[in-house]
Amino acid sequence: MPHIRQLSMLALATALAFPVQAQEAPVAGASEAATDDIIVSARRRNESLMEVPISVTAVSGASLEAQGAPDITALQQQAPNMTTAVARGSNSTLIAFIRGVGQQDPLWGFEPGVGLYVDDIYMARPQGAVLDIFDVERIEVLRGPQGTLYGRNTIGGAIKYVTKRLGNEFGGRVKATYGSYNQIDLSGTVAVPLGANFAVGAGLLWSQRDGYGKNLTTGVDQYDKDVLAGRLSAEFDNGDVFVRVAADRTEDRSNPRHGTRLQGNGGVAIYEPTDSVYDTRAGIGDDNKVVTQGVSLTGEIGLGDGFTLKSITAYRDGYTDTLIDFDNTPGPILDIPARYKDWQLTQEVQLLVEKERFQGVFGAFYLEGRASGAFDTVVGLANLSIYTGGNVKTKSIAFFGDASYDLTDQFKISAGLRWTQDEKEGTVLRQQYLGIRSPEFGNPSAIFLATRSDYTNDRTFKKLTPRVSLSYQPDQDLNFYASWGRGFKSGGFDMRGDVVATPTTVNGSVGASCSAKPSVAKSGEASPV
Repeated sequence: MPHIRQLSMLALATALAFPVQAQEAPVAGASEAATDDIIVSARRRNESLMEVPISVTAVSGASLEAQGAPDITALQQQAPNMTTAVARGSNSTLIAFIRGVGQQDPLWGFEPGVGLYVDDIYMARPQGAVLDIFDVERIEVLRGPQGTLYGRNTIGGAIKYVTKRLGNEFGGRVKATYGSYNQIDLSGTVAVPLGANFAVGAGLLWSQRDGYGKNLTTGVDQYDKDVLAGRLSAEFDNGDVFVRVAADRTEDRSNPRHGTRLQGNGGVAIYEPTDSVYDTRAGIGDDNKVVTQGVSLTGEIGLGDGFTLKSITAYRDGYTDTLIDFDNTPGPILDIPARYKDWQLTQEVQLLVEKERFQGVFGAFYLEGRASGAFDTVVGLANLSIYTGGNVKTKSIAFFGDASYDLTDQFKISAGLRWTQDEKEGTVLRQQYLGIRSPEFGNPSAIFLATRSDYTNDRTFKKLTPRVSLSYQPDQDLNFYASWGRGFKSGGFDMRGDVVATPTTVNGSVGASCSAKPSVAKSGEASPV
């Protein structure tokens, strides 16, 4: 991607109120206490980064904003052993790898290997997961298996996106930037107290950019951007009770991000490489839309004597309509029109314990969701289309506990255990048609040839994922620790599986687990796992 210089034409950090603007941008860290400690919630409770026996990188929202980071894919420049990128097709589908572990294919039958959390709410699908940097307090990157504290699909690690609390003072800000390719980013946040303990807030982001490439077949921009995101929240906080109700929606109408040919084929112009790698000759079309939205309710109640009860309830859904042109020529040599749809309901309950020498979190987690979709594999030279459609229904339940005990002021031991059960039901339909596209994708004249897969099956997966660590902190600026842990990713059903060719595909896959080898590291630095 070419370097895009953003020129701050308007940085109306003006202010609706000084308290919101009076923060000094911290170094590449998270929220900081008066002692300049970086405070993170990597172990599901707030504590100093120096004391956390987990390989964590914490980056403040102010630091990312000062660096001009457009979205969370910029994290790969901050966190070692991490790759974050936008998947083919849209500007908002996330492909994330940590220490080489992740999931390349965003198809609904597969799940990511790096977990994404927004205010402790699990984002099960990668569509719409490329979050823009606005209204964010910090982002934490946890490297290595996080199966005990974060559960399923964190065999590579986890990314935590933490938004700001509203507080009890009226404030807000507006920011506008203009850059190359007519890039315009407008964002604004506002917090309005409606009493001593109650406040409402809103955030809005609109980002658009002309493409730095062209579709030479259709004439439209390539690698453009057209994203609108908003968030509403209301909070009650009297010191002993905290309640937040939040709703968000992101809509991405950017054109598909088609590829280009790197080698020619026969000297014919339409098969030759383009002058720019950002240009394409794709002929499948340029319609693309990704919508994700959700609502959540978070509550915390102080029970006294170091105990806090926390509940996190959330519902999310999303829809994707996209086009992928694999041959990148005007003809339908290998085209994939596709659509995805998903919803999820999650509930988590935690009991947080904070004693003089004992700290811990104990809880239960429940997820119910459905991911579905359909796509055509159009092989134009054979006048053949293969329709694939289906869904995966998931129910997941887990119980977990993780605790630390200070053996002395310098030596601390930490251990945890999580039990997870995933129930999955997969439905797969694959059919062959004579013609360009199937009836499901706009060709009612296509001639049905054969059914290759048509089944529904279910599987149950169970796993224990432990974690243990021992740390030694000789002084307040240095902490050594040794740790070991496991992660878990349940199996599923391959939407592309052909029952005629491979009958065993109806049984699904067995899943995967991942262990972090015993390691020694310093807090805040990457361990050698």
